[in-house]
Parts: sequence; structure tokens; C-alpha cells
Amino acid sequence: MNESLKIPRKLSPTKYALLTGTILLTSAGLITRVLGFFYRIFLSRTIGAEGLGVFNLIHPVFGICFALCAGSIQTAISQSVAANARKGRSVFRSGLIISMGISVVLAYAIIQFKDIIANNILMEPRCAPLLIFVAVSVPCAAVHACINGYYYGMQKPQVPALAQIIEQSIRIGAVFLIADIMIRSGITITVQLAVLGHLIGEIASSLFTVTAYRFFPPKMAPGVSQIHSGFQDTAPELIQVALPLMGNRLILNILFSAEAILIPSRLQMSGLSDSAALSVYGVLTGMALPFILFPSTVFNSLAVLLLPTVAEAQSEGNDRRIGLAISMSLRYCLYVGILCIGIFTLFGNDLGVSVFKDNTAGSYMTILAWLCPFIYLVTTMGSILNGLGKTSVTFVQNVACMMVRLFFVLFGIPKFGIVAYLVGTLVSELMLALMHVLTLKKIVDFVWNAWDMIVKPSTLMILAIGIYYAAFSLFDPFAGLSLFFKTALHIGILSIFYLVLLLGVHMMKKDPEGEAF
Repeated sequence: MNESLKIPRKLSPTKYALLTGTILLTSAGLITRVLGFFYRIFLSRTIGAEGLGVFNLIHPVFGICFALCAGSIQTAISQSVAANARKGRSVFRSGLIISMGISVVLAYAIIQFKDIIANNILMEPRCAPLLIFVAVSVPCAAVHACINGYYYGMQKPQVPALAQIIEQSIRIGAVFLIADIMIRSGITITVQLAVLGHLIGEIASSLFTVTAYRFFPPKMAPGVSQIHSGFQDTAPELIQVALPLMGNRLILNILFSAEAILIPSRLQMSGLSDSAALSVYGVLTGMALPFILFPSTVFNSLAVLLLPTVAEAQSEGNDRRIGLAISMSLRYCLYVGILCIGIFTLFGNDLGVSVFKDNTAGSYMTILAWLCPFIYLVTTMGSILNGLGKTSVTFVQNVACMMVRLFFVLFGIPKFGIVAYLVGTLVSELMLALMHVLTLKKIVDFVWNAWDMIVKPSTLMILAIGIYYAAFSLFDPFAGLSLFFKTALHIGILSIFYLVLLLGVHMMKKDPEGEAF
């Protein structure tokens, strides 16, 4: 038979589940990110850059609480259920009891000590009344995190995907409605509206996931039944998995929180006023970074699904499947990362001006563009390392790189301003990506070809930029459009040039990673 007429092999069930799950979560993530962009634009024009800065200052408190009561337990549930689905329901219930107990204690502590936290830790008294909303949202986050972990472990990402969309949609809809009422009533819109929106979104997500679990629980494979175990049987095993993750995430969140709190104060030491420092911080965290992190939606979704997949492969002793997962992740992280470098370096300034009416946001984007490949690699490679049980390794590496960033914050910002933080972020992410990849190389054998994964796509990106400039050097058919739509169309065309060139190169050779894993 002619080789060209052969029917391609079907994907293995595992690879099919990983692919469809990634597509589903990515689609949900893209929808929520797009909605989030409009939400960010609205907030930037209603509460301003300074308001965004205050709003982002309270995130570390929520992040620390989430690390303690939800994030680590969600991962532990996902990992434990993937390894033994028959005990999944019992593991989930034990995890939910533990998570809710911790979350209620944390919520009470935040409300009781809100003034101390705002004045002495966040160093911003305006955060005190906002912390009440954060406190109430913590138990809600714990509920939907545990339920999502159960669905991820069962490799049924439909409910978590829908929960993302519902949470963001209801948050934005509620904030727009309340803002409209406030404007009509002549009430000034403050940062409190944004925090209220956060709480509404968490409540909506928890209600949806509880309803989904009650009426549409994930089903076992035909012929397989659940094993019902008591809390005393499943809790110790779950805690054993969750505690290292909890400790790791807690320390990392404390370091991230220290960074977030220190940036405005160190900016003041560089010569900025309190208001100007918060404005710069708001532009960076509320405008520039969301754009840079937008493509990471794909890799966040892939990372969530890779963890149980890799854990399952390891329990089966299937190193080849793990190696193929690593190679695939490396390849596509670098492909997309290189594309994003081209997009943000060329169009960052136009995006900042057209979306946020802020030149500073655009200049930050052009610098942060070089982060893209490393952020995406860190997300996926870190998830694979965690799936392989190397949580202590990822923890040490994350702490080391976080300390590098804090060094730039403490000693660089007072002298060189916010640019020192941007450079420190680039250095730390590059270090972390390299450490993750080198660690994996020592554990699992996988395909790593710098020529195919870095040199070729970089060359194709440069060629695509050359074609783009040649095509638009004489005539720009979009010149009459607004800057936003003009920029969006130019980005789309550049992306098409790059992807067509990339596809053409792949069609010229046989893909060695085309086998199912």
C-alpha cells in the first residue's frame, strides 16, 4: 500500500483525554481571560491605576489563605484520586472536611485582625475594610477547589472549565450592574467594588461546583465500583501528600507577598510619592502582566492535566510516556513563547495605549515579553516534577529564584526604579526554567533538540516579521481603523505568517513525537 494513503493511528485513550481536556480547559481559560481583559479595562478607567494597586495589595492575603486551605489539598485530591480512582469519593470528602475546617479558622482570623494586617503588614490602611470580603471568599474558594481537584483526578475537566467561565461571567456582570446603579445614584466608585466582585465570583463558582457534584458526579469506568473508606482511613494519606505541598506553597506565597508589599515601599525610596508608587504598581500588575500572562492559559490548562497523567504513568512504571509528555510540553511552550516575544516587542506600546490609554503599560510589556517562554516552561515543567513526586525539588528551586527577585526588589528598585524589578523577574524565571528542565533530564529520558525547539522557531519568527514588514511597508489596509482594532489585526496576521511557516517546516519532516503516549 502507498505510504501516503495509510490511515493515521488513533490516539491512545490517555493522550486523547489529555488533549481534549487541555482544549476544554484552554477554551474556558481563553474565554475567562478575554472577559477578564474587558474587566481590567473597566477597572483601570473607574478606580484608576492607584486603585488597582490597592486592589492587588490584598491578593497576597488571599493567596496565603488559599495555599493553606485549598490549593495544596486540591492538588493532593487530584493526585490521590488519579492514583486510585476507586477510593476517589472518600478521598474527596476527607479533603473537603480538612479544607473547610482550615478555611473557617483563617476567615475568622482575617476579620479579627484586619486592622493589624492592613496597617502593619500591607502598610496600607485602606485595605482593612476590604479584607472582610477576602475573609468571606476563603471558604468559598476551598469548596470549589476541592471539587475541582476531584474532577481533575478523575480526568473529567468539564465542571472545572465551566466553573471558570461562570465565576468570571457572574463577577463581571455583577460589577457592571452595581457600577451602573452607583453611577446613576451619583455614588463614587471605589476599589471596594472590585473586591466585592471577587467575592461574588467565588460564591458563584462554589455554588455551581456543589450543584454539579450533587447532580452530575464523575462516573467510574464500566464494571468498576467505588471503595468506601472512612475519614480516619483516607485523611492520613491525604494529609501526607498535602502537607509538603502546603508548606511549599505557604513559604512561596509568603515570599510573593513580601515582594508585592515591598515593591510600593521601595518605589517610594526611589523618589516616588505614595500615590505614584501605587500607580506604578497598579500599571505593572493590573495592566502589563495580564497581557503577558494571557497565552499562559494554554499551559496552565496543560499543567493541571499533566500532573495526574504523569502521576498515573509513574505508578505504571511507564517512563516512555512521561518522556513524551515532557518533550511535547517543551516544544509547544517554546513555540508559543517565541511567538509572544515577537508580538509584545513589536506591538506592546500600541497595546498599552489602545487598551489602557497608558504609555507606561506598553513599555513594561516590551520588556516583559522576553519572560514568555520561561513562564510557560516553568508552569508545565513544574507540574510534571510535582506529578513525579519531586515537590521538594520544585520548592527549593522556586525559593532560590524568588530570593533572586527579592534581591532586585530590595536593592535594585531604590536605585533604578521599577526597571530593576523587571530585570530581576527575567533573570529569576530564566534560572527557574533551566533548573526545572535540567532536573527532569536527570530523572527521565526525553527528546531535547535545541535546533528544532529554539533555533528553527526563532528563525521562523524573524522571517515572519520580515514578511510582515514587507507586506505592510507600502500600504496598510487597516490604517483607517482605531488603534486597538488595527493592532489586533496586525497581531493576527503576524501570527498567521509564523504559524504557516512553522507548519510548513513540520510537514517537511516526520515528527518523532507523533506516537501516542
